[in-house]
Amino acid sequence: MDAAAMNELVFRADAPWLAPLAGWSDLAFRLLCREQGAAVCCTEMISAKGLVYGGRNTEDLLTTGPEDAPLVAQVFGAEPYFMGEAVRRLRDRGFAWFDVNMGCSVHKVSKTGSGAALLRDPGLALAVADAVIAAAGPGRVGFKLRLGWEETPDRSGDVYLGLGRELAARGAGWLTLHPRYARQKFSGVPRYAALTELVRAVSVPVIASGDLFRAEDGARVLAETGAATVMYARGALGDPSVFARHKALLASGNAPDSPSHAELEERADTPAEREALARLIRRHAELARRYSNRTALLKMRTFVPRYVRHIDGARALRRRLITCTDWDTLNVILADIPFCTDRA
Repeated sequence: MDAAAMNELVFRADAPWLAPLAGWSDLAFRLLCREQGAAVCCTEMISAKGLVYGGRNTEDLLTTGPEDAPLVAQVFGAEPYFMGEAVRRLRDRGFAWFDVNMGCSVHKVSKTGSGAALLRDPGLALAVADAVIAAAGPGRVGFKLRLGWEETPDRSGDVYLGLGRELAARGAGWLTLHPRYARQKFSGVPRYAALTELVRAVSVPVIASGDLFRAEDGARVLAETGAATVMYARGALGDPSVFARHKALLASGNAPDSPSHAELEERADTPAEREALARLIRRHAELARRYSNRTALLKMRTFVPRYVRHIDGARALRRRLITCTDWDTLNVILADIPFCTDRA
């Protein structure tokens, strides 16, 4: 991949990003999301040590191409040397934009001192930041944060403002905030007011993350917080067309509504929506066969139940997918999406 082919990053309300999604945001899924309107995509999390030591699975995470731009490579680790060296090696391969994960709360990541565990040691977090920015260049690195490691009664554990200011001062190009504590994982309610505070505290773009399942969620958070744009994660996994819906909603100039769960399910199970869903899944399968490795079919068996979870017939489709072992059978199953039902 030629660095000159990389497009500039876009920070606009109508230019939503695809988050780094470990195990999910491979090349095929990124291209699908780009076709749906994702302005910028991130790779899956790349282990700095895995890259430096030549881990066997790391190479698959780096698969990309000219059409996969602009692309941000997300790196995680807790040792400044390895983080800087990983970014240097990625730059040598043509990657131009980078993100440091300081927000992942998964135990196998945090137990190494990486991800959100860095929020417990802001000094180390800044040392990592200095190493990565030195390797990539000022403005070329973003940082994905949470509020802090855990909530305290006096909020003394909140590090996002102080750390965010320091990162911006040291050359960060942007910041992404999921306004929960690491220990919360995905429980409780995001504190979106913290995004507003961070936007006011720093001069670099701030990207909003956290519980953005629908275009209405993204548009509302943008309006409430003043964030530069949003990053869809779980929302994109369930519905890659969230990017197209987001852009259409903002283009309409209408205030985001808050439809009920029942209204959403009804919207997702009309004949037109079913046909659109079937087309989207067939396109994902086509991209997976073209670009993904030997696990492509297994991944599609995992993706499809997420896509069809709201439609009548989802249970029957899941049962059929469990036994699907070849692409021809998958295509037959997908052809039935507009007509399937769980009703007796």
